[in-house]
Amino acid sequence: MTVPARWLVVRARARDGVPDEGLVADALLSLGGRAVQYDEGWWVTHLAAGDVDTDDPRSWRDRVAAFLPPGGVDVEVGWQEHGDWAELWKRGLQPRRITPRLIVTPSWCDPEAGTADLVITVDPGLAFGNAEHGTTRGCLRLLDAVVRPGDRILDVGAGSGVLSIAAALLGAGHVAALEADALAIPTARDNVAANGVGDRVEVHHAEVGPDDVADRGLHDGVVANIQRGILERLLPGIRAAVRPGGWMILSGVPCDEWAIMSAGALDLGFEAATVDRDGEWCSGLFNRPSG
Repeated sequence: MTVPARWLVVRARARDGVPDEGLVADALLSLGGRAVQYDEGWWVTHLAAGDVDTDDPRSWRDRVAAFLPPGGVDVEVGWQEHGDWAELWKRGLQPRRITPRLIVTPSWCDPEAGTADLVITVDPGLAFGNAEHGTTRGCLRLLDAVVRPGDRILDVGAGSGVLSIAAALLGAGHVAALEADALAIPTARDNVAANGVGDRVEVHHAEVGPDDVADRGLHDGVVANIQRGILERLLPGIRAAVRPGGWMILSGVPCDEWAIMSAGALDLGFEAATVDRDGEWCSGLFNRPSG
């Protein structure tokens, strides 16, 4: 896929009166955003130049507000050259020890690692997923605690592939990494190859609706680090993809929304096992009973 020369950056936040700020993220995705991130109170997405019919902030504010309950929304927009973005994601990245044995590092760094350490080399590029974000760190800690040798794992919304790579290095026998964003696929595949796990990790450009996830068959574990509104819609498909006695890890959820997310999982018969809190973000491990 051709990489756009520039992107329209759309930043939005709900004013007082909108009961669920996660709706703002849903609105940005509905407008065509390729992904959303939460940055100091603002939900942020990027739209390719070819998909933008106007850069008028008022127009985008009205479009986002149309998806929200009454109460209003603040919206900021601006153009970003692709070259600027390509350099921006590199700033501040450094090796990070996530667990006693898991280290995540960009390719241009040489981390201090012992013989028992598992080093994940990841350059995020156009894909989401590095150890600078609390949701990624939370998933990595939970994966370290639950992955067993030979496990069959599904990574829904794989982004850079960091979680799939971690699962393989932790002993998983096969990992299917699903990613809907075509621009993220080359990055994920490059990262898989760089970590020498191409024999265990398959990166698929695929839709990630409930039926798409369910159709992948049964797995020992499913991990999904995606915005809460999408996770809620995916839950029935994820349940169908987790074998009895298996597990799922959910992340991408602000801690003040975690109770809603957890309740949805419990309603489908999962049992809550562990919640990892990293700053304002929560990640959770749930078990599917054997019976």
